[in-house]
Amino acid sequence: MVTRRTTMRSKSGTKLYAVRDESGQFKDIQTYKRAHAADLRHKSMAEKEAAQGPIEKTVRKAAKQAVKSVRSTVKDAVAAVKQVAKRAAKRMSSAPPAGKVSAKAATKAAAKKTTRKPAAKATTKAVAKKPARKGSKST
Repeated sequence: MVTRRTTMRSKSGTKLYAVRDESGQFKDIQTYKRAHAADLRHKSMAEKEAAQGPIEKTVRKAAKQAVKSVRSTVKDAVAAVKQVAKRAAKRMSSAPPAGKVSAKAATKAAAKKTTRKPAAKATTKAVAKKPARKGSKST
């Protein structure tokens, strides 16, 4: 936004730029010398574009498009992560607490564990009882 500046002089005679707000009060006062030097150092967009050659314009346009593409991709990824997190939170809130498992489900789980344990022990014992061969050469 361009602000309109008023020129005035101080009691000592120094030229000043004064910026006023909507009510007319002074919002900012600068010396003309410093403000004018800053204005000369700053270039407008029109001046910057006019100073560029055709290659720089092409590169700048490609860079802007790449940034826009990356922003949209990141935005989509963030939205997807938020959606997955929301879905996971919803699943966790609807699942029954760990301590409150039904008696029927607990007995089924216990029955499965007891049937598996003896079978596993029998196979390990059979493997351990195999006698070692005598007379085998070890190098």
